[in-house]
Order: sequence, then C-alpha cells, then structure tokens
Amino acid sequence: DVIVCVGYLYGASLAWAADQYPNVKFIAVDVTQGDIGTDTIPANCYCITFKEEQAGYLAGYAIAKDGKTKLGFLGGMAVPAVIRYGYGFVQGADAAAQELGQNIEINYFYGGQFYGDANITSRMEGWYSNGTQVVFACGGGIYTSAVEAALKNNGYVIGVDVDQNYIGANGVADGTYAYNPFITSAMKGLSEAVNTALSDIEAGDWSEIAASNGNFGLEDGDYIGLPTADDSWNFETFTKDEYETVKDKIKNGEITVDNNSDDATKPTVSEFTTVNYIQ
Repeated sequence: DVIVCVGYLYGASLAWAADQYPNVKFIAVDVTQGDIGTDTIPANCYCITFKEEQAGYLAGYAIAKDGKTKLGFLGGMAVPAVIRYGYGFVQGADAAAQELGQNIEINYFYGGQFYGDANITSRMEGWYSNGTQVVFACGGGIYTSAVEAALKNNGYVIGVDVDQNYIGANGVADGTYAYNPFITSAMKGLSEAVNTALSDIEAGDWSEIAASNGNFGLEDGDYIGLPTADDSWNFETFTKDEYETVKDKIKNGEITVDNNSDDATKPTVSEFTTVNYIQ
C-alpha cells in the first residue's frame, strides 16, 4: 500500500503513522525530516521537496524582463519553502535588472497566514495604489487578497505552485473579474515528482528512495518552471525563447540560485534593485 501526503503539516502525523503501519509506504510531499520531528526519516517514508528558489528566480527574471519595475512579494508564513520562493524571486528580478540596466523596487512582506483577509487586502491595495504593478502571491489562499486588490487598481499577480491562470480565466468567464490578473505562475512539479516515486516503487526500487529526501530541481528534469501554454503566457514582451534560455542556464549550472531559507539573511542584490522588507 502507498499513501501520498502533501504539506508540512502532515509531519507529526507521519511520525506516528509510519511507526504504526510499517508495511505502508508513505510519500510525503513538501515534508522534511524536520517536519516529521524524528532523528532520521522513517524507513517506510520518502520525502519530496523542491528547489522553490529556482521557480521564484524564473518568475522574478521573467517579470522584470517584461518591463515591470515596481514589484511585490506577498508570502504566507515565513516557512522555508515560501522563503526560498521569495528570495529566488528577488534574485531573478535583480539579474534581469542588471541585464537591462534598469532600476527596480520590490516590496516584500509575509502575511503570517495562508489565507487572505481584509487587513492583507488593505495592505495590497496600498501597494498597488502606490505604483506596484505585479505581486507574487506565495502562500495558499493568500492570493485572494492580492487578486482583490489588483483588480481594484489595474494590477497583476503571479501565482504559485501550480498554473493558477485558470482562476483568472474562470473569474472572467463568470463575470467575477473584469480581466485576468494572472501573468504567470512559479510552479513546481508536484504530480511529476510523485509519479517518479510511484514509478520507482512499481519498478521494485523502493529501497533506493526509502528513508531519504528527494529534492527536485531543474537539474533533475522539468520539475520547476513557468507555464508555457499560450493561454497561460500573459507576458507583454518576454518571450518563450528567452524563458528557455534562462531555464537552461539554471539546468546546466551556469546560473546558481542561492537556496538560503533563513529569514534573517537576505539575498544580496545589485545597485539596480531596492528591496523594502516590511515587518
């Protein structure tokens, strides 16, 4: 039997379940040994994590190359995955700013929760009304506050984890949204990584991945990226060829994205980039 669990909140439950059901194979997505709280990953568990910093980098690079100079990052809780998304976003935007010789400004804030509310919406309205063009909304349902504020101020958002363009498209179709505010999404291959693990199990290779942590990035395959379907590609000038070029540079190691997830240690940026870290 195989059980797939998604999200770090399953960590403590996995420690118990893995002990109680030693013959069950657990695939734990976005879960680390630290989340489980054991000295080692249980023998019947396989943890899957991602190099979110690479996805954040691609989104930041793309949006800055697309000509946007006033950016925002709205994180949920300052957990490692969210921090890596945000710091990658800053690094990518800064790299594009250097290439263009263009000054950019990034507002950076953690909402402390994974859902939108009136207070966060009000903050986002302040950002947009003061010139922010695009906000990378990173943290579960917190995107609702960014979208609500964007639509009131002709602003835009970047989705996270999966291609969230469908939210904007559905909103336009049912009349909820005046336009689709999603330009792109910073994605990680959740289903792809799980399918890889299931294929390993089917092939009899469970022993090779059990009690370990597979950390998936572009070096391992297309586990990180932006959506390239025409309906989801809502950039004005940034091209798919430019995207493939920067993605390949990460894949082959020409570009290395810092994977720091310490909230106290901010990414280094050039003189072209100003980051306003808001408490």
